[in-house]
Amino acid sequence: MKALVLEEYNKLVYRDVYDPQPVYGEVLIRVKACGICGSDVHGMDGSTGRRQPPIIMGHEASGVIVKTGEGVTRWKEGDRVTFDSTVYPLNDWYTLKGRYNLSEGREVVGVSPKEFKRHGAFAEYLVIPQHILHEIPDNVSFEQAAMVEPAAVAAHAVRISGINVGDSAVVLGSGMIGSFVVSLLKAAGATPVIAVDIDDEKLKIAEKYGADITINSKEQTVAEIVRNHTKGRGADFGFEVVGISAAVNTLIDSLRKGAIAVLVGNLTPVIEFPLQKVVTSEIKLLGSCAICGEYETVLDMIAGGALQVDDMISAVAPLSEGAEWFRRLYHKEGNYNKVILVP
Repeated sequence: MKALVLEEYNKLVYRDVYDPQPVYGEVLIRVKACGICGSDVHGMDGSTGRRQPPIIMGHEASGVIVKTGEGVTRWKEGDRVTFDSTVYPLNDWYTLKGRYNLSEGREVVGVSPKEFKRHGAFAEYLVIPQHILHEIPDNVSFEQAAMVEPAAVAAHAVRISGINVGDSAVVLGSGMIGSFVVSLLKAAGATPVIAVDIDDEKLKIAEKYGADITINSKEQTVAEIVRNHTKGRGADFGFEVVGISAAVNTLIDSLRKGAIAVLVGNLTPVIEFPLQKVVTSEIKLLGSCAICGEYETVLDMIAGGALQVDDMISAVAPLSEGAEWFRRLYHKEGNYNKVILVP
């Protein structure tokens, strides 16, 4: 089969590789669409340490089952499916407690840190364990289904926050996942929802996805504006969807005492942290890791029109052109949101 292989850092090659074969409990999927994640772009140069070559990246995908291994009972050839990006063991302590995203020995599709290597979906075919599959509704396209993974990351962050109707929220970072967070906060009844970014174009998207107020942090004082819209106290909830020191600090400054801050972004492994502000304000911190059961909800929301994903798709291109699209995204050429590659 053909695949887009990261042969060495900053070197993607479209070439022939061995066809994968399903074993017990697995299915073989013909990939129909796979989105380029920001973590793939950042991982391409080795800066994250989670895309050690050679590796076939890609974890935001959908396709059709073409073969089933022994022990597969629910699924059959021809089924339209998408899948969780986390491959988790079924007998792990965390999995049995309903926290499979934290399970020991879990792997991520298309990722290769020191601990494991699992090839991903920038290829014609991919083998996936049956227990992470989800059926695609008839009125959801393969391209839309490839958007479920990032939307589910946003849904997980909103769900674990415990936000209630009428609570105020500020979202730092108005990229794709940040805008999905905004949309899902509005669906949960949060008000006002305030989106913050340094890019006016991204803020326009956040506004389209439901943000009541948008703030360009390059030009405006974020904490002051947030307080002006939250009775002088600061927001009840905050979501950081970047993963850098400046954004985290701005978020903490924008929250009221006793607020909850949800950290979603993890661009950098270490940040400068406002310890005394958090302690003296009794701000609660929550880390939000990947997805844990939100796939079906997001698929239903897309199918029912409650969550729009089409506006986030900037381009659909052949997998053979993948290296060039990675280059454009890496060098920030153009104002792209999601680029989807089709084998």
